[in-house]
Amino acid sequence: MVIVNPSAGTRKGLTDWPVISNQMYRSGLDFTCVFTEKKYHAVELTVKAINDGFRKIVAIGGDGTVNEIVNGIFIQKKAPVTDISLAVIAVGTGNDWVRMLGIPKTYQEAIKAISQGQTILQDVGLISFYETKVKHQRYMANVAGMGYDAAVNRVFNRLKDEGRSGKWLYILSVAKTLLGYRSKKFNIIVDGETILSNVNVFSANVGIGKYNGGGMLQLPQAEIDDGLFDITVIKKMSKLKIIKHFKKLFNGKIYKLPGVVSLQGKRIEINSKPETPIEIDGEALGYCPFVFELIPQCINVVVGKNYKK
Repeated sequence: MVIVNPSAGTRKGLTDWPVISNQMYRSGLDFTCVFTEKKYHAVELTVKAINDGFRKIVAIGGDGTVNEIVNGIFIQKKAPVTDISLAVIAVGTGNDWVRMLGIPKTYQEAIKAISQGQTILQDVGLISFYETKVKHQRYMANVAGMGYDAAVNRVFNRLKDEGRSGKWLYILSVAKTLLGYRSKKFNIIVDGETILSNVNVFSANVGIGKYNGGGMLQLPQAEIDDGLFDITVIKKMSKLKIIKHFKKLFNGKIYKLPGVVSLQGKRIEINSKPETPIEIDGEALGYCPFVFELIPQCINVVVGKNYKK
């Protein structure tokens, strides 16, 4: 089953689908195709596909499409989640999930990876959060951001909703958010142990994968199948210092910054004052308190032939 998000990547999902589908046919892949029509529609389409007997799903979209499909895989009750495999042909804006899987950027090579069918079992996170004082849960395939990261995500999504696009849109969102952002006091508990208590924090990330924000390496030591969350906490620092060391968010040297804390764990509890929002796999969702629970090696994901941990 191929689930196409026609709005992904400033509508690349729609405009490039004829090219992608033609190359899939020429590669000998036998597939059925459906298009999403609204937010969270990929969740519904995934559940229906699995109920109809499909066990291999291909996402034509970005990180948000992947997140919806992963949530659909867990919501359905027809098959064990380990029986399902997920592949992606990336047409989104950030495409952070595929970066760590060694999936080629070209459609032809990505389709070749699907044909070859090399998979690994990746971990998934289950996150509890609140929206208007009502508890919600969401599965995570890649990275969740809180504090400054979540604030940037909201600005970024708002600019996209206004019709803005381009490779520099996320950097613009980073700059616009930085001007007025204030750090928050965080409490973080990892596997039952209080790690930070009432500490001023600029931003925090919890992840299965390494990348977020369109290529930022805020969790450079993360492995998607090691049975652990990686956590990066950036404590309060001056805006001048943030600007000076901004490139360290991309080059994997973030842990060399003073005031940056690196942690690992299987269960994480986070709260803050004032309350912080959260973004999960690039999707703006609710507010703290948050509980992260890890589900180890539960979904087969297609990787590229050059995939390395």
